[in-house]
Amino acid sequence: MPRDARENERIVLLRELFDVAVRCVSAEACVPPHLPGPAAGKTLILGIGKAGAAMARTAAHHLPGKLEGIVLTRYGHGYPPGEMPPGFTIFEAGHPLPDSHGVAAAQQVLEAVRSLGAPDQLLALMSGGGSALLALPAPGLTLADKQQVTRELLLCGAPIAEINCVRAHLSAIKGGRLAAAAHPAKVVTLALSDVPGDDPSLIASGPTVACRTTLADARAILRRYGIHPAEPVRAALENPANATPPANSPGLDRAVTHVVARSYDALKAAGERAQAAGYTPVYLGSDIDGNATATAQFHAELARRYVRRGGRWALLSGGETTVTVRNRAGRGGRNTEYLLSLALALEAAAGIYALACDTDGIDGTQDNAGAIILPSTLRRAQHLDLPPADLLNRNLSYDFFAALDDLVVTGPTRTNVNDFRVILIDGGDSATG
Repeated sequence: MPRDARENERIVLLRELFDVAVRCVSAEACVPPHLPGPAAGKTLILGIGKAGAAMARTAAHHLPGKLEGIVLTRYGHGYPPGEMPPGFTIFEAGHPLPDSHGVAAAQQVLEAVRSLGAPDQLLALMSGGGSALLALPAPGLTLADKQQVTRELLLCGAPIAEINCVRAHLSAIKGGRLAAAAHPAKVVTLALSDVPGDDPSLIASGPTVACRTTLADARAILRRYGIHPAEPVRAALENPANATPPANSPGLDRAVTHVVARSYDALKAAGERAQAAGYTPVYLGSDIDGNATATAQFHAELARRYVRRGGRWALLSGGETTVTVRNRAGRGGRNTEYLLSLALALEAAAGIYALACDTDGIDGTQDNAGAIILPSTLRRAQHLDLPPADLLNRNLSYDFFAALDDLVVTGPTRTNVNDFRVILIDGGDSATG
């Protein structure tokens, strides 16, 4: 059952809005205006996270002086060695669960930072994914200990702020510890925010930013979700020696941090393009972090209201919703979960089209950035004998959209300001799709 011509036109516009949003928060657009001057000695450039390779390459292209560089990014998010500046080392590691490659790379990062002297500077380029990638367990902990805690937090649907709080307190390098290790060198951090609220201490769990949470906060999070960690983890969170360094400690006291791109920037750029296409932008929030299904149901009701008002509207939102995993063998991420929930709540309402994608190009653990829904989505699913409610309940939203050929696949974008959602409304449209 094919899409109609109107739907195909809206798909083109939805994809264009997403592309505009991603370009706005790319390393090439956001890093150069915030670069520091050259150091008297050398500048060590660290590119950490899913945008790490693009940020490091961009910085090296614009920054004068003696440069060294280390990039630690997710598998498939780097560049071939020949496309990086001479002398830069690229590591790739596991995400969202840390792995041994991340531990080995983090150890090399820490050693390189400790070698800096007073004439040198550390330029830390941080982006989402860095917390899992820069995995160096605190003394007494193993990689398996950290993997177990991370896995449980992900499965229970904890928001990223709470996950990163726990990660920071189980780390030998995050929670400001990397900046402390850089003393007496100058520390400058440029960050792409993938956390609701844009708190730099939560981006990649803040390796170069003073932590705002405590060991007690981390323990409370585990209790809240009924997580019973291994004994070494429990002991580490009880040990005052594992407290993160205070903001006035050497290395952190002179550290400078700039958040150079955030979710709202992407939404604003897309909103301007939507307006040029004849839609009035409505910004629903750039830091939404509630449950994906509940968020979708609320957005469906809003969309219906705007249909009744008439006119053309673009409802834009960002942030990072959560998913409670009921089926550990499920396939799909928070964006496809949101969209399948939205389609069910809209019940094939005419004149409503939507896209939800992760700006890093990866929704969950599959190969897609997200997906789209159209007025014909449920009817086409019925034609293929796809049971949407059952697939949603079994966390199989990827399978649903794959069968309809409605996935959005971009590959790694090498940026990350979390989710981008847009609902286009053609109010008064009586087409049935």
